[in-house]
Amino acid sequence: MEVGDRIPDVLGIDQNGNEIKSSDFRGRRLVLYSYPKANTSGCTAEACSLQQHMAELDAAGYAVIGVSKDKVELQKKFADAHGLSFPLIADTETSLLQTLGCWGEKVACGRRTVGILRTTYLVNEEGVITKIFTPKEIKTKIHAEQILDFINK
Repeated sequence: MEVGDRIPDVLGIDQNGNEIKSSDFRGRRLVLYSYPKANTSGCTAEACSLQQHMAELDAAGYAVIGVSKDKVELQKKFADAHGLSFPLIADTETSLLQTLGCWGEKVACGRRTVGILRTTYLVNEEGVITKIFTPKEIKTKIHAEQILDFINK
C-alpha cells in the first residue's frame, strides 16, 4: 500500500479476541504499525515507546494498533507484560501484513529471509494512509517521538 490508499476495513483479531475494524475508528486517526515478534528487544522498545506517549498521541487524535504474525495468546502475554493498552492484531495467516505491503524479503546478518518488515502507517479519519515510516526510518526506542515530530510539523 502507498500514501493515498485506503486500509482494509477488517484488520483482524486482537489479543483479547475482539475483531478490529478500521471503521470502528472513523473520525479518529490511526497509528497502524507492524512489528516482527512480540517480546523481542526492538519490538518491546517500540511498543513501550508508543505506550509511554499514548496521552500525546490521543490528544493529537490518534489511536494505536499493532500487528504481527504472533498468535493471540502471545499478543496477550506481550500486552499484559508491558501494560499495553492498545489492540495487537494476531495476523497468523499474514493476510493483513501482505495487503499492507509489510511482509516480504529482508536481510539480517547477511541472510535473506521472508517476514515482517517493521513499518508504521499513519491513517487519517477516513481510513486513508497519509504517511508511511519505512523499516530504515524507524528507531524503535523513540518511535513515538518520531511520529509526534511528524504530526506536529
